[in-house]
Amino acid sequence: MAADEKYGILIDYEWCTGCHSCEMACKVELGLKEGEGYGIKLHEDGPTLMPNGKYEYLYLPIPTSLCDLCAARTEMGKLPTCVHHCQAACMTYGKVSELAEKAAAKPKQCLFVPC
Repeated sequence: MAADEKYGILIDYEWCTGCHSCEMACKVELGLKEGEGYGIKLHEDGPTLMPNGKYEYLYLPIPTSLCDLCAARTEMGKLPTCVHHCQAACMTYGKVSELAEKAAAKPKQCLFVPC
């Protein structure tokens, strides 16, 4: 990875099922025990009764300040563990410029880039 290239994770929360596999994989990867926080935390919103009479559930995995995109893994050419273990395949790791293009093409996505 070139020093001037920024990498991030694009999360398509339209497809997130709320399975928590990203949270658990991250906790294991970072060696975090109960009460020590999360590298990525699943926010659950709902059920919300919509004007059309249907209920909506939203799930959004949110990387925290502990997230470094699994630097040790990505330096070896592996995906960040949350992306690797995402059962809904709603997370994409890559160059920010490429991910931003994908994000612009579809709503209900979030691009995370660590500081």
